[in-house]
Amino acid sequence: MALMSYKCPNCGGGLKFDPVSQKFKCEYCLASFTEDDMKRLEAEEAKKREDDGSAAVYTCPSCGAEIVTDETTAATFCYYCHNPVVLSGRLSGEFLPDYVIPFAVDKKKAREIFLGWIGKKKFVPRSFFSEDQIEKMTGVYFPYLMYSCTVEGKLTAEAERMNSWVTGNIRYTEHKRFKVERSGELDVKNVTRNALSKSNRELIEAVLPFDMEKLQPFSMSYLSGFQAEKRDMDEAGFTPEVEEEVKNYTFQNLQSSISGYSSVNVKDSDMRIRDPNWKYALLPVWVMTYRDRGKDTTYYFAMNGQTGKTCGKLPVDKGKLAALFLSVFGPVSALILIGGWFL
Repeated sequence: MALMSYKCPNCGGGLKFDPVSQKFKCEYCLASFTEDDMKRLEAEEAKKREDDGSAAVYTCPSCGAEIVTDETTAATFCYYCHNPVVLSGRLSGEFLPDYVIPFAVDKKKAREIFLGWIGKKKFVPRSFFSEDQIEKMTGVYFPYLMYSCTVEGKLTAEAERMNSWVTGNIRYTEHKRFKVERSGELDVKNVTRNALSKSNRELIEAVLPFDMEKLQPFSMSYLSGFQAEKRDMDEAGFTPEVEEEVKNYTFQNLQSSISGYSSVNVKDSDMRIRDPNWKYALLPVWVMTYRDRGKDTTYYFAMNGQTGKTCGKLPVDKGKLAALFLSVFGPVSALILIGGWFL
């Protein structure tokens, strides 16, 4: 497994992608580099690995410590020197992403959004958003598969139009029937599915959508300073579900275009998919977990690293609930008891 650590050519410090400036910054000498600079550095690093037969060793390029990861982890940090490390071999061949959306929300902004969001939740335990807990918030590139196609749709329906009026003492009813046909093409782009089986699917898909106009051709350098996961699910597992979804969406669009009738009864429809294709992208998500050992339950928080959209499964502080109960229902109960005493 080839390990890549992007180092500043000026001082040798670790380089990390900065979501605010959209450049790669050195935390030590504060130098910054563009994507073109990083591609040049990456090419130089690749040349060194070709010349050095030890490229597949699981050791940190900075301090020599052993790095242990899950089999799907593609970018992480050295736990000893904290240098960002990219396991490039895990994102090669069929696992090489087509695109990436770089982080646009940095950790400082992510903390602000999280604290604003959690401030509206009244019964969350303080330990969930303590300083130590917030420090565990991690920027992770999660793997997603994106489906695009063109759907050719045809629809035939029988429509009725009823019209009634009264002349004198007589009510007249006009009943007309029509044969209605609709057809058209729908271009479908980037229907997105989480492609990591070990992740919380409900949570990771809840941070969708991303602005796909911001997709960039994949470059390993964007991963520096963040964690990243490679996909362990393929297109075959999603294709039937997604095809049915886009067909139904096309059908509903054609059906909704029929208006001005009292009733519409669809007799026949045909939805055909043309030019289907899947693309593989790494998309940015801030994540945080909280383990409640008493309940043996893990709670999650996730934030879209591009838009700041948040979601989560939150713990409840029973002490705060009890205090609310006493403050609201205690006085009411006392009044009831006093009222009963004087009856």
